[in-house]
Amino acid sequence: MVRRVRGIPDGLLAKPFWLVAILIAFSVQIAYCQQEQQETSETPQQTNEKIRQLALLAQAHPTDTPIGSGDLIHIDVFDVPELSRDVRVSETGDITYPLIPGRIQVAGMTSFQLESKLEALLIENGLVSHPQVSVFVREQTSEPISVVGAVNHTMVYQVVRPTTLLEVLSTAGGVSPDAGSMIIITRPIRDSSPDVAHTQPTAATSSTPAAAVDTDNAPTSVTDPNSHEQKITIRLRDLLESGDSVYNIPVYGGDTVTVPTAGIVYVLGFGIAQPGGYVLQGHGDQITVLRMVALAHGLTTYSKPDNAVILRNNPVTGKRDEIPVHIKQIQQKKIDDVVMKTNDILYVPDSKGKKALARGGEAALGVGAGVALFRIE
Repeated sequence: MVRRVRGIPDGLLAKPFWLVAILIAFSVQIAYCQQEQQETSETPQQTNEKIRQLALLAQAHPTDTPIGSGDLIHIDVFDVPELSRDVRVSETGDITYPLIPGRIQVAGMTSFQLESKLEALLIENGLVSHPQVSVFVREQTSEPISVVGAVNHTMVYQVVRPTTLLEVLSTAGGVSPDAGSMIIITRPIRDSSPDVAHTQPTAATSSTPAAAVDTDNAPTSVTDPNSHEQKITIRLRDLLESGDSVYNIPVYGGDTVTVPTAGIVYVLGFGIAQPGGYVLQGHGDQITVLRMVALAHGLTTYSKPDNAVILRNNPVTGKRDEIPVHIKQIQQKKIDDVVMKTNDILYVPDSKGKKALARGGEAALGVGAGVALFRIE
């Protein structure tokens, strides 16, 4: 008597054991690939929510930001109202103060450092025997950070306290749907300019264990002596996945944060499981038809894969060319895979869409701007 095994068809039990094992392994691999595809695709909304959450977690401690030219500072001397006042820092980085001879150089000092210096000057000039001075910045106009490129709100961010890259991106509304995979921080070279190497914590100071930091993908820094600029490049994926200060570096006044745009490849039609636009890692990156189909979770049951077309901009005519694509033959390795380019539209019809394929270019163009976008790595 043959015992039935729940969940396994009778016909399958009659097959050799090695064949059953292969089928089970194949099913597990398909499930793993589908899960991996879902994990590597995320919408711009999910990306920006991650930026916002990480920025809240990684906010810098409210320590002092150096005073700079043009800042308006308030000086208060306890119990001596005659010496309490607002003072504007000059273009040369100094201030004048009542009864203290000469000009006081304050640019580059923190408010705590200026408090100590003023207390010493008041004692030295015999004005107050035991002064208690407090200084805070009313207006800070000397520390602008420009945020440009593929962000939701290009802006000039005034630094009023130590600020990190995630905070700046969050303030700019996050990255736009066509953002690339890299972030570039352009920093003017000064005698006191912090280098990216100094922003990378040791194992003792990092919030991530040293073993978890991928040094191969750590921020890279290139200094151009001709332009007197330093360019720091960080992968967006590393910044979002770790939240560690190795990638979430401090940004300073005078920095420009640029998020370059990336290319987008579209896959549309009722013959594909997850139609949408897929943001490539970089503007010049390429992707093949088979990988595009895999990222879009494969073909539907009634798809016509050998009737697919690629709609591609023709720079000469200004129109879109229709390039026939035989996906089934590519899967069977009868013909070579086809490389797609930025702004290509892969249109995969179903059995009911054969007649609509001729006008598929116009239909795809109509929805190309309104489809869901997914980031791929």
